[in-house]
Amino acid sequence: MSHPHPELGAPPKLPKGGLRVTPLGGLGEIGRNMTVFEFDGRLLIVDCGVLFPEEEQPGIDLILPDFTSIRDRLDDIEGIVLTHGHEDHIGGVPYLLREKPDIPLIGSKLTLALIEAKLQEHRIRPYTLEVSEGDRERLGPFDCEFVAVNHSIPDALAVAIRTPAGMVVHTGDFKMDQLPLDRRLTDLPTFARLGEEGMDLLLSDSTNAEVPGFVPPERDISNVIRGVFAGAQKRIIVASFASHVHRIQQILDAAHEYGRRVAFVGRSMVRNMGIARDLGYLRVPAGLVVDVKTLDDLPDSEVVLVCTGSQGEPMAALSRMANRDHQIRIVSGDTVILASSLIPGNENAVYRVINGLTRWGANVVHKGNAKVHVSGHASAGELLYFYNICKPKNLMPVHGEWRHLRANAELGALTGVPHDRIVIAEDGVVVDLVEGKAKIVGKVQAGYVYVDGLSVGDVGEPALKDRKILGDEGIISVFVVVDSSTGKITSGPMIQARGSGIEDSAFSAVMPRIQDVLEKSAQDGVVEPHQLQQLIRRTLGKWVSDTYRRRPMILPVVVEV
Repeated sequence: MSHPHPELGAPPKLPKGGLRVTPLGGLGEIGRNMTVFEFDGRLLIVDCGVLFPEEEQPGIDLILPDFTSIRDRLDDIEGIVLTHGHEDHIGGVPYLLREKPDIPLIGSKLTLALIEAKLQEHRIRPYTLEVSEGDRERLGPFDCEFVAVNHSIPDALAVAIRTPAGMVVHTGDFKMDQLPLDRRLTDLPTFARLGEEGMDLLLSDSTNAEVPGFVPPERDISNVIRGVFAGAQKRIIVASFASHVHRIQQILDAAHEYGRRVAFVGRSMVRNMGIARDLGYLRVPAGLVVDVKTLDDLPDSEVVLVCTGSQGEPMAALSRMANRDHQIRIVSGDTVILASSLIPGNENAVYRVINGLTRWGANVVHKGNAKVHVSGHASAGELLYFYNICKPKNLMPVHGEWRHLRANAELGALTGVPHDRIVIAEDGVVVDLVEGKAKIVGKVQAGYVYVDGLSVGDVGEPALKDRKILGDEGIISVFVVVDSSTGKITSGPMIQARGSGIEDSAFSAVMPRIQDVLEKSAQDGVVEPHQLQQLIRRTLGKWVSDTYRRRPMILPVVVEV
């Protein structure tokens, strides 16, 4: 198995007749999925998603793929193929189209409807090409065939990309539910046909590669949900991804059966479910869905609220309810259903929300205590079955953390893919398919690009480090006025602390040290403000460290008069 090396340099020129594959996100992480294919000077992108921030990234709204390696080649892009409508696959599209709005988007009906609604908020009207399973479209030198796959959102597609260098298949996210709610199966006969034709490189979803066996059918959840509805005495509040149409359908069916009305809470939930209903992917009995403002007129036993926040996102509706920062107040006897699995890295945030809801008396039903969610990703048994059908000549695991990629690679090896034909890459690692063999040839820039409010890419790792210090240790500011010619103190130092846990009065012990250092520097002819600030920072920092074993941010201000 080939794998990236930290000393990889820039990739060489792509050999004539070769196909280059560059993942810019989604490898070594769950989210930010984006892969760039290059042949004969032209580019095709599959997916362009976002990653949601973790606790050590304070103030960040979204994390984007790094477009640096393709920024000078936007005119070479034939299109962006979107495998399905989840945020980790389409959320980055508006930010790429800001740089070139006329890049065509190719996807299924629901996927395009979801991204078009999102682009409206960015005031971008995209060029789109709607495709469905069985369709075959030529995008420049890329001959793309679209294949139905089952996932936790309708209308998901895999794509087979044919070029003179060979056929590459990108699965997108998929599983092999044999009893899907929409009766749309993963099209194994087509994958078998592609395998017989010759699948030169397979890029395969790795998320559940460590999980043995097969994912349970989606319909198994229906009875559990009905049981929760049967036992609930007051309101039922369901938290789900705003794009999980299948799960919302099960909630609507149970609400209809038990005589409850449903209201959607949150802009993304209202928007997405409206789209799904209008396109026929969500079946809503007449009168079942009502505006949230009308719920006050209904008894609690007839109310269902569907909101976002199943991953503990701090600004989502459920988190705000847990923190008593939402118009909907959790009361004793309410039932809350978290209808999702935990995305790695979100565990603490989710359990914090569960504890907050429980504190107010809610009965919280989640995957840890009831079967209210099944995964949308193929487990190990399904992947083995899939590889035996596809018979890929080269395998490149995608979509997963390192442990998932490695486990997926091992599954491929078990089914007979030669070890030297299995490529374990990471974001930015360039893989060339030349003369039927895939191998790593270099690396391009593929770091995190942070979205903070309206700012994109302006916040970097140093700023995040400062934010973390501020959050963990607080800040101490020092204000000193000095004579511009002599460097002697004319006023101060004045010291104030915020968030450090140190009382302002305590700094009287260190003021003489700061005064002594500044007087000595004046005698030595040091009068430049920046140098004086550094002296203050070192002196005060050492005192705080020795006295309190803390390392707050120290912000000295020296004013000359």
